[in-house]
Amino acid sequence: MHTAVKTWSVDLLIGERDGHTHADARLRTSDRTSLTATGVARLNPADRDIPEIGDELAAARALSELAHQLLHTAAQDIEAVTHERATLKD
Repeated sequence: MHTAVKTWSVDLLIGERDGHTHADARLRTSDRTSLTATGVARLNPADRDIPEIGDELAAARALSELAHQLLHTAAQDIEAVTHERATLKD
């Protein structure tokens, strides 16, 4: 028995703008869903400059925002089908 497998892709684009690290997380599904979220990190002047940490923070924040958007999208889809208010917990 074969199980259908879907592939969803998330691209993370990380760069520096205005002295801050920015990460854009872009989700594309095999259906029509396409979501983009942004995360930002800035270096505290008292901290050592380790670019990888800024990348990690900005990426984590972008992915977290993307997860919230996906939950919101799922709730909207449930409401469209059931015609009732959907409450999803993180």
